[in-house]
Amino acid sequence: MSRHQKSGNHFKEDKRNGWGMNLYRNKREGKIGGVCAGLADHFDFAPWVVRLVFLGALLFFQSLAVLAYIVACVMIAPRPKKERGYRRSPTDRPRQERKNMFNYSPSPASSLHRAQDRLNATLRRVEDMEAYVTSRHYKLNKEFADIDR
Repeated sequence: MSRHQKSGNHFKEDKRNGWGMNLYRNKREGKIGGVCAGLADHFDFAPWVVRLVFLGALLFFQSLAVLAYIVACVMIAPRPKKERGYRRSPTDRPRQERKNMFNYSPSPASSLHRAQDRLNATLRRVEDMEAYVTSRHYKLNKEFADIDR
């Protein structure tokens, strides 16, 4: 077998295995070839985000973006149907919830309110400790503890 044939088989095997990075086209959720949906699965984005980036590339780079999409269709294999996590029907076991890239943090006002509540709770605990340390109970308990030694 020639070196060219070996590299051709190696290419097909890598492509079939998702290039070792779990990179597949998602034809189930895809619109044209499943490239954007597959990239969204790989990078854990919502598919509309990748499609929006592609549309931006299409506006600025036109034919280069189309060529890149076609090359991606050729280079990336479709997701195997028997792969774990791939749903064949809506009644199948649901996939894990996707982490959304645009999951915004709480508003600054709510974060400030939560921090203020935590600070107030800490201040109450310090005041309670100070009241105990300066009380007669503390002195009495300390003397009993010294007797036990």
